[in-house]
Amino acid sequence: MSPRPPRLIRFLKPYGVLSQFTPEGRWRGLGDWIDLPGVYVAGRLDADSEGLLLLTSDGALQARIADPRFKMEKVYWVQVEGEPSEAALEALRTGVQLNDGPTRPARVRRMAAPAGLWPRDPPIRVRANIPDCWLELAIREGRNRQVRRMTAAVGHPTLRLIRAAIGPYTLQGLAPGQWEVQAVLQA
Repeated sequence: MSPRPPRLIRFLKPYGVLSQFTPEGRWRGLGDWIDLPGVYVAGRLDADSEGLLLLTSDGALQARIADPRFKMEKVYWVQVEGEPSEAALEALRTGVQLNDGPTRPARVRRMAAPAGLWPRDPPIRVRANIPDCWLELAIREGRNRQVRRMTAAVGHPTLRLIRAAIGPYTLQGLAPGQWEVQAVLQA
């Protein structure tokens, strides 16, 4: 009998959901959507962030996805307050100083609002006289609330954060709260 291939799940985590199966306080858990034994989260995504979350039944694959030593790129769509200057974007590209040390350089570009973007519940705060814009930001590390801290460090607080991709895996084809079994791809 050949060994069973590892199971990999792509899940589009909605706002307000923890990266764990059990709910806690006001936050819901993954168990409200995914009822599969033997799968575990590969990397975390804050409850107030949305987007791609991967789960797997294979410990080695989980480590390869989540551990910053493997430098698997994570791509985020970030709605920020204000309109960052080229100097602010360049600071993100070269790395910014955070309270726990400098970040590695990021890939960043301005983008239009993502096509097919679903409404967030609750909606972000909107200020009539302060514009906002979207950035695509890619990093190869994963510190606690790193993207939010990076945009704040250049003067543009994050209003909405959506993880669009982890390595070769994307949220394409998923709706909030939807998951599917995915073939394991080479990163």
